[in-house]
Amino acid sequence: MTDSPLDALTLADLRRRTSVKWRAHPDDVLPLFVAEMDVPQAPFVVEAITRALRAGDTGYDIGTTYAAALAPFAQRRWGWTPDERTSRTLPDVMVAVVEILRVLTAPGDAVVVTPPVYPPFYGFTRNEGRQVVEAPLDDAGRLDLGTLEAAFRTATRTGGHGAGAGSGRRAVLLLCSPHNPTGTVHTRDELEAVLALADRYGVRVVVDEIHAPFTFADLVPDGGTPFTPLLSVAGSERAIAIHSASKAFNLAGLRAATAVGGPDAADDLRRIPEEAGHGVNHLAVLAHAAAYAEGDAWLDALRAGLVRNRELATRLLAEHAPRVRVHPAEATYLMWLDVRAAVPEGADPHHHVLRHARVALGDGRHFGSGGQGRLRLNLATSPEILTEAVERLGRALG
Repeated sequence: MTDSPLDALTLADLRRRTSVKWRAHPDDVLPLFVAEMDVPQAPFVVEAITRALRAGDTGYDIGTTYAAALAPFAQRRWGWTPDERTSRTLPDVMVAVVEILRVLTAPGDAVVVTPPVYPPFYGFTRNEGRQVVEAPLDDAGRLDLGTLEAAFRTATRTGGHGAGAGSGRRAVLLLCSPHNPTGTVHTRDELEAVLALADRYGVRVVVDEIHAPFTFADLVPDGGTPFTPLLSVAGSERAIAIHSASKAFNLAGLRAATAVGGPDAADDLRRIPEEAGHGVNHLAVLAHAAAYAEGDAWLDALRAGLVRNRELATRLLAEHAPRVRVHPAEATYLMWLDVRAAVPEGADPHHHVLRHARVALGDGRHFGSGGQGRLRLNLATSPEILTEAVERLGRALG
């Protein structure tokens, strides 16, 4: 047993919470769907918020405090120092994505995604009048250069807005790194090849790196794949990376983010209107800054608990639901399950599990191509809750 924040709270403790994880379903349902963690808030975050409240420091945010706090954290964890001079603080990751898409594309332009992928990549993009072009991961859950090239051709084929190869339409590749929901960690070579291909077609690359703290190369026997920040890769001069501490430190209700550009993307971030930052929560920035500055030991204890939980869930699924296939993952606190062989013919997997196991998992259909017949399980809970949930799954999928 690890001394992990995941071990601190009981189910009774958690049911006193009022967030979506604990209010979306009746009390007899175990909720392992949305990406909230079942941990107490880290003491350094509580202290930062309390200190700000006592000082009345509850005004409007200003400046690059966020990126300045991220920089030493990123250097310690990944050997990369983001440049706060080419950053913009924004209310959260998806707001940052939207504001960047507004600068880099126009309505009708294309955004390439690599499904199965985080569902808001579809909704937010389409709400801005952009077309979504899919470039699915391969069967191993990795980026496929041939599929990406075909998507880039489609994305830049028509229109009249600028620099596609042999065309006029502007396009963006919206990448998730590490990948949600598969837990794939893109290698440096893969990222370099993607950047070179994107440059060839005039496609700009924007990456959501919110799950970067949840890689485990230093904790697993085979070493795993370490996280590579996109902006540390050759050819990333025009790329933009988005970071937030909200996943690593369970701060979804205190959201903030920073977008950091390569040297040739600095002007693009400056073109984001000043008003886009007016929604930044100053208390959230202070909380995230404290997490980055003081959270290494807490985060490492959490990561050790997640490695343990991944091993526990894999073993229990093999025992109780052997027809469920677990996608091998190197990152995130999420587990991607192929349940096609385990549900009755014609049954909807999500509703079948919810009805017969009373466990709420993420519905794979929402993740785009490759999501049919899959479910996403959140591992960031106690071993007791995880064990009960998998045993229930066994009764529905065994």
